[in-house]
Amino acid sequence: MISLDPASTAPLVAQLVEAVSERIRSGSVAPGARLPSVRKLAVQCGVSTLTVSNAYNRLVADGLLEARRASGYFVSARLLDRKAAAPRRKPVQISVDSGWLLQRVYEEDAFTVKAGCGWLPDSHLFADGIKQALAALARRPDRLVSRYGHPLGYAPLRRAIQLLLAQRNIACDPDQILLTHGASQALDLTMRTFLQPGDVALVDDPGYCNLYPSLHAMGVTIVGVERTLQGPSIPALQALAERYKPKLFFTNTSFHNPTGTSSTPATAYQILRIAEKHDFQIVEDDIYASFVEETAPSIASLDQLGRVIHISSFSKTISPALRVGYLACNPENAQRLLRMKMAASLTSSEISESIVHSILTEGQYRLHIARLRDKLAAEQKTVADALLSVGLSLFHRPANGLFLWAGFGGDPDTAGLAQRAAAKGIMLAPGHLFRADQEPTPWLRFNVAHANAPALFRFLESERPAPGDHGKTGDPPPA
Repeated sequence: MISLDPASTAPLVAQLVEAVSERIRSGSVAPGARLPSVRKLAVQCGVSTLTVSNAYNRLVADGLLEARRASGYFVSARLLDRKAAAPRRKPVQISVDSGWLLQRVYEEDAFTVKAGCGWLPDSHLFADGIKQALAALARRPDRLVSRYGHPLGYAPLRRAIQLLLAQRNIACDPDQILLTHGASQALDLTMRTFLQPGDVALVDDPGYCNLYPSLHAMGVTIVGVERTLQGPSIPALQALAERYKPKLFFTNTSFHNPTGTSSTPATAYQILRIAEKHDFQIVEDDIYASFVEETAPSIASLDQLGRVIHISSFSKTISPALRVGYLACNPENAQRLLRMKMAASLTSSEISESIVHSILTEGQYRLHIARLRDKLAAEQKTVADALLSVGLSLFHRPANGLFLWAGFGGDPDTAGLAQRAAAKGIMLAPGHLFRADQEPTPWLRFNVAHANAPALFRFLESERPAPGDHGKTGDPPPA
């Protein structure tokens, strides 16, 4: 007999689902067994038939029950098949390769400390703003939540982004702004619009690792441009542009992923001059510009989107769950990119875009950004100090932003270090994943919003090279 508690804060449907689930999982009810009818169980439990019907439907959706027309509900026979076929688990050797960071890192229970991941923790995101925007959206006309959006994206949000860009000294019309499914889609559309197999694309080295699989899949040759404390190395960029005649240069301007550096205005100016001289376009991935207190230097502001495709998103400031990004470019490029977007996905999500628009215009977004900057600035100092205390060296100490680039130096076996960390539930991001050629490097990327964890520092302390152990140690390479 199933007993439900009407005085409990748990809904009756949820109580019933839990009670039936427990009987199935414990084996009290065997696979293939028929359950009481909806009416009979409702009488037994003293609830309505609607409550039982809803509970049974949830259990069907969970795969625990099967609904047979005119026969009733039965415990899924597939549960027996699953138990018989379940293999014994064997120890798995963790392989930290180029696909590892893109797959395991997004599994909720894969790691207890995600020190190498690329996003903000829930505590840093704008959950309250999303909830308020969802409530407002629920009061909007039905048509908004049931139609395809505008091909360019939700017009009010594009106008709001126009104002954001104007604050960064980037002038454009709303029709030069294309909303995308996160910055990832913006990058993908740019690759597929302007690159062909055999073309050369320049990238920051180290740089954004998620670019590389897509470029390789297209048959594009990837060439890395050394990253310095001032941004991309101008002598290296000049030499590589002369040698390879690239079509695009992908670069991260503010609080670069993974080094945390920002391109100086002088560097941005030189990048633009080289691009003009050698006739390639610049893809400016500037998704961290919001973390800069003052107006961030950008390449797009220097040429006003002449040959710059400026990309950003709200994943790092509101929530990655919304998947709203955008690109801004000259009118001709905007039309080419629009055609590619429609061929790939028709339109983007107007629901998500309207939520972001509501957050931007409601009035609390600027306060949220200010608080977020303060949090990250404090975490930068705390984590940097802790990494230094356990023997790592820093490539750069940013004032803000998500990332620190640090390493023990010497033997660049950061993949082995990451494997040992993963066995202890700690996710590290070894530096070779961020290099275009995947060559070993003694550096690792740390996300300061996730890395302030005693377990991480204890592990790193245990891995600290002994003094004089030159087979494993040494100073990291010069910046």
